[in-house]
Amino acid sequence: MFLEERARKYEYKLNDTDDQIIEYIMSNKRLVVSLSIQSLAASLYTVPNTITRLSKKLGYDGFSQLKNSLKDELETELEGHGELEGDLHATVQKTLQLIDMDKIEMVSKVLRDAKKILVYGVGDTVPFCEMLVKNLKVTGKQTEFYIHPHEIRHGIEELKSKDVLFLISLSGETDQVLKMAELGKDRLITIISLTHFNANALQKLADINLYCHAPKKVLNGYNVTDKTSLVIVLRVLSEYIWNEAG
Repeated sequence: MFLEERARKYEYKLNDTDDQIIEYIMSNKRLVVSLSIQSLAASLYTVPNTITRLSKKLGYDGFSQLKNSLKDELETELEGHGELEGDLHATVQKTLQLIDMDKIEMVSKVLRDAKKILVYGVGDTVPFCEMLVKNLKVTGKQTEFYIHPHEIRHGIEELKSKDVLFLISLSGETDQVLKMAELGKDRLITIISLTHFNANALQKLADINLYCHAPKKVLNGYNVTDKTSLVIVLRVLSEYIWNEAG
């Protein structure tokens, strides 16, 4: 996983200083791979411990692993190798890399503490909404899914402050889903989103973002985007919740 992707994945852990350091590294990759942690810290007017903490926030063992990863990234850019967007193995591997167990734990706690959970998605994501509802009901949680917009709208209007709205949209730009997110935001409801790992409008509206790797693919006018990654993320989340529930 590239540094830019890690920065997006772990964005919720980062502070302003971290963002500035990442921006510097991204703009000076070739320089950074040749620097010691002390030299980099001096360039940024900070201390080595700050760099080490950031490296660990980004999922590296430390600064040395961050540098080695940057070297690989530079070689990949030089060779011009792109990622295999449509390859099943790549989709599974990329999704597993995107799963952050700290985030899974956070979502699990929010869902466990909620009195009521509403799940919503449209089109091809409907079966996955129904899957999540069933998996949550196993633990006795009051969880509902509505197909029609007026039903979900009514359901959101009845939610209380500690209840949860869980929205699934691979693009993160589905108009109907965004409208429900805005309604939930107005009512101060906690919103959890599950989208493809890209910058999108739903991600900005949600309080907690879960990601999968599902780049859009169209063949002969049909949307044939691989949904395998959705199953993986929902299964990991569900198993964590089941284990917590005993």
